This record gives sequence, structure tokens and C-alpha cells, in this order.
Amino acid sequence: MITKFGSLFAGNVDLDNIGFEGTPVNERWLPDEHLSTVFDKSIAFAKLMDELGYSTFWSAEHHYQREGYECIPNLMMLYVHMAHLTKQLKFGCGFNISPMWHPLRMAEDFAVADLLTGGRVIFGVGRGYHSREVDTFGVPSTNTDADANRELFEEQVDIMMKAFNNETFSHHGKNYDLPPNVPYRGYDLKELTLVPRPRTTPVECWQPIVSASQRAMDFMVKHGIKGIVGGGAATGGAGDDVVARWRDTLAKAGRETELGGDLIIGVSVQLADTEEQAINEIRSVFEENMKMFGALGFVRGLSPEQITALGDPSRARGAGLPTIEDAVKAGQWVCGPPELVTEKLMEMQERLPGLEEINVGCTSMGMTQKRTLEQLEWFGKEVMPTFKNQAKAGSGAD
Repeated sequence: MITKFGSLFAGNVDLDNIGFEGTPVNERWLPDEHLSTVFDKSIAFAKLMDELGYSTFWSAEHHYQREGYECIPNLMMLYVHMAHLTKQLKFGCGFNISPMWHPLRMAEDFAVADLLTGGRVIFGVGRGYHSREVDTFGVPSTNTDADANRELFEEQVDIMMKAFNNETFSHHGKNYDLPPNVPYRGYDLKELTLVPRPRTTPVECWQPIVSASQRAMDFMVKHGIKGIVGGGAATGGAGDDVVARWRDTLAKAGRETELGGDLIIGVSVQLADTEEQAINEIRSVFEENMKMFGALGFVRGLSPEQITALGDPSRARGAGLPTIEDAVKAGQWVCGPPELVTEKLMEMQERLPGLEEINVGCTSMGMTQKRTLEQLEWFGKEVMPTFKNQAKAGSGAD
């Protein structure tokens, strides 16, 4: 039963001249003053979400994005600040990009954020697909050497889980020798202790399900990591096969769940008085997202020619690219009045009885702060109550 609603904000500042005929992605270069508005924008979203009863504000770590699409380099630092401006809202790391960190530094920073916010920061890890970001930090991204990236990522997560869950720990692997074999204050160093450790263990941890490989799912389940599908770069919604394989992977490890269990699913939403109006209002935003993510390989089925056309305002419209109408028909976007959106989410709930939380995708690239606040408020006041009321009714029946 769906009882909780979050929203994933990738960290985009307000943009002008968006859509297929708008400014090409690689030609955007925004001034520092504009890029830094992402923090006030994040705070505005968080305050409204807190007032309306949303469960979690999610965002993602990214670097060097002068174009203005993803502009938050340190989630945990921002979240400590925002937690003190809100009352109940939780803040999800969706995601900290592990290969760009030393694993023990990430573990320490999370533990500090966890303690300073009273447990309102949710841990999350990702592998990193932007070569400009990850490779600049001296390690391969998924787009330059996916196997090496995965190998490093898995070792890092192994280390962090050891550090979180044990009073003392050591690790000796391919990339890390922890602690190093050095003398320390009169004795040989054999083990380390994370200081501080998180207030609650095991640490709740989330990871995106993008490739949906069996290896990735097995690794997540081994560490008790839960999965987020869609709502960000992983466009296309949650395929039934992915959700079913996730349930089967959990069952193989001894955790029986209904379909949708231990998942958050992102649903892109645009509210308006009619479906047609919503589609027309969101069209340029949909196109801007495709411009941003298409060349990174996150829009399924595009040919090399179509990807090239996305960078040319004179060619994109005639390149046979997917449309917002296609996305609505495929269930990747839900557009229309609150009653229609509620109906579609109820259908999802029936199909995925184990699903408890969705991320409301109304913070896409190209959405202004004003439009996003309007959408969050409308959804929070006219869609969310139906689901919260059914949860109350269910608990009363128990």
C-alpha cells in the first residue's frame, strides 16, 4: 500500500529557452550567481514538502555542471542545513557517488549528518555515469570502464558496511588496505573504528536500479540495500520484469515480499485541468530532459543519428524522437487532473501491493521553481490525502 511520497530533485536551476528548439545542452554556460540559486531552490522545495507531509526530499551528487542541470556537489552538507529549517521531512542521498569518495570519509560524513539531524538523513550510494565528473576524480565512470567502476564501487560499499556495523574492522582488498601496516603510538595497527558511528545500525541504504543486472541486485540484497527505480536519470519507469526479478532476488536471500517491496518507484507527474493541457504544459520540459540525458545513454532506443540531432535545434523536431504523448501512453508520465493521477497511482498500487513509497517527479530539468512549487502543492493537497486516508483506515481496521 502506498503511504509515503517523496520527490527527487536533481539540482537544476531555473533555465530559459528550453525544448528541442531551445539552447543546445553543450552551449549552456551559466554564471556562478545563477548556479548557486540551486540552494535557495532546494530549501524552498523542502520547506513546502515538510508543510504538506511529504516523506523525503531526495537529491543527487553531481559536479562541474556549468550548464545548470545538476548543481549540488555535497548532499550531506546541504542536508544538515536543511534539516534545521524543517521539522519532519527526511533527506535522501539519491545518490552519493561512491567512486568519487574515499569510503571511510563518506561513512564518517554520513554518521555526522545522521547524528546532527537526529536520523533524518537517508544514506544512498551510486556508481557514477558522468565521465566528466567521475573520471576527473581519478577513477573510471560507468561510461568509460563499467567493469572497473563496479569492482571499485562494490569494494567501497563492503568497506562502508563493515565500518557502520562493527565496533572495529579491517579490510584488505584490491583497492584498499585498511588499516595500512604501519606502527602507531607503540603498537602495530590492525583494526580501525569509525568515529562517530551512525545512531542506528544497520544503516538504511538505497541504490538506483539502472542496469538491473542480476549481479547488481544480488550485491544490493547481500547488504540490505533497497532500490529506487526511475524518477531521475533512469527514465522509462519501472518495468514489470525488473520489479519481479527484484522480488525473486529478495526471496532467494530469504526475504519474502510482495511485488514492489523494498523499492521506491519514481513517477513523472504533471497536473493540469485536463490531460491535453498537462501534456502541452510539460512538453518543453520533457524535451529538455531528453536533450540532457539522451547523449548519456539514458533514453532507451535512440539511434546515434537521433542522439546527434538532439544537439541541433534545427534537426531535433524532425528526427523521429519520442514525444511526451508516447511517454504518457507508455505510462512513463502521468498527466492530467488530480482525479486521473490518483486513479493511475491506485492502479499501480493494485499491481504492486508491496510498494509503500513513490517519488513524485515534478522537479524535472527545465521546471522553474515557481512551477514546481505549484505542482508539489497541488499534488500534496489533492492526490496525497487519498493515499494517507486509506493508510489511516487500514491501521484503524487492525
